[in-house]
Amino acid sequence: MDLKALLQRFDGRSRLLLHSLHSGAAGASNAQTVFNKQRRSDPDFTLNPFLETLCQQEACVHEDALVLKPLVCLFSAGFKRNLLCFLHLINPELPKDHVLPLLQCLTQDDVENQWTCALIKQLQRDIEGTGKGTPLTSDCTGKLKSLCERFRNANAKGNWASCFKELEAENKGSDVTVLSQKKRKSDNMDHDGDAQEDQQSKRVKMDFCPSQEEERLTEEEELKMRTSQLERSAASESQARSDVLGSSKDLPDHLKAAVPVIKELLDTESTWDESSVSALKVFHECDPSEVEVLCSMLCLSEASEQSLPQFCSCLLELSPDLSHSTASALITHLLLPKVLSLAEPASRCLVTAVMSLCTRYPRPACYALIEPILQKGQTGSSQTELLCRLVVDCLEQHHRVLVFRTILGVSWDEGVLSVIHALLDSKLELTEEDFSLFTNQLCSQSPHFSTSMKFAKMLLSILTKYQSNVNPACRHTLSSCLSFNQTFLKKSLQAALKRISL
Repeated sequence: MDLKALLQRFDGRSRLLLHSLHSGAAGASNAQTVFNKQRRSDPDFTLNPFLETLCQQEACVHEDALVLKPLVCLFSAGFKRNLLCFLHLINPELPKDHVLPLLQCLTQDDVENQWTCALIKQLQRDIEGTGKGTPLTSDCTGKLKSLCERFRNANAKGNWASCFKELEAENKGSDVTVLSQKKRKSDNMDHDGDAQEDQQSKRVKMDFCPSQEEERLTEEEELKMRTSQLERSAASESQARSDVLGSSKDLPDHLKAAVPVIKELLDTESTWDESSVSALKVFHECDPSEVEVLCSMLCLSEASEQSLPQFCSCLLELSPDLSHSTASALITHLLLPKVLSLAEPASRCLVTAVMSLCTRYPRPACYALIEPILQKGQTGSSQTELLCRLVVDCLEQHHRVLVFRTILGVSWDEGVLSVIHALLDSKLELTEEDFSLFTNQLCSQSPHFSTSMKFAKMLLSILTKYQSNVNPACRHTLSSCLSFNQTFLKKSLQAALKRISL
């Protein structure tokens, strides 16, 4: 059974949790954030319906036979791990009588992953209050004791070196290179002498036990510290650039030869011709790693805005079209830094360049330009104006849906609200799942925008233009949103909600 079919078994709020739990390694923390927001918007909200649905029996095919399994057992192993970690994080707020049946369902399942089994046992111990003792096996406990004995006197001089010598003797013939590198590092540490060890111990003490003098730093001293940090940051950027230049040694000769030609075109204000287009054909001859090196060597982020329209025009004349990875790299290096640094409305040259590339390569633009801007939270008025133009003038319907889904996973501010309004005005074709997730996000965000006119107008647009998408669950969620609204549009919003026939 696919994920979409599984999601249909849950209500809107539970689906938002499910999507969070499917978001990779950070699924547990993402789900905790979503759960906390849901609790803030509705103090009576509980996980009972969510947990009950996970325990419901579902028909599925197993070894060519139709069997009944708990719904939770049909999800992936990664989802189960995230679910158990999430339940562990919110343990004090869990309903015991609903969690224990869920753990029993997971225990009955054929769980081959030892990490999942350990999480089930640990959570069961937490819920039942039998957390005393250790969940470790006797074999694991013995190995840990042996390891602790080996490092008991870890501060003594030469102890690490002797440890690695023992490991090398025990595992002779395997991983010789790695162990010899560790041994050389250890020997170098010994030759540095006790003075370096004392200095390191002082540094550790400074990290954990700040002195009274540090706590009484004056503003002048803090300014010096910030200046020093900026200098170190500049040094690291310089080192990164030198690393890129070093890696250019691996570029083919014809790519290296193209660098000064393209840089000269970018630096001059003369009109580009057919030879300029020929010079850019090297982007067709690069693999993804070579494109990154080439863009860095060309310093595209530092190119003048006056040269952008001609450069982009020549890129668009290339045939065939650039690959997705190459177009993404060019957009990332050429446009993203300039858009992120905007402190005033974008110049005509920058707007022309952005609009032309994004129209030809909309999907790379979504992932390499629009998504990073939204995720960084740098949606000032200048960025917002440009993003709204891109959404309305450059993107097709399915690309707007991509941007819409990205917005559901970022923090909202007034700039993001403007982008959402532009998307809604374009009459998005939203699935039931997308609209349900959106209304849940509206519910969680409404306390933060109770006096925002942009937020109120966005709600009004939803209630008037997307009436067909509002099902009973969404209607209840939108009603909760309106309860937080404190603008003069509240009565209009309530009237619009009443007019929706269900």
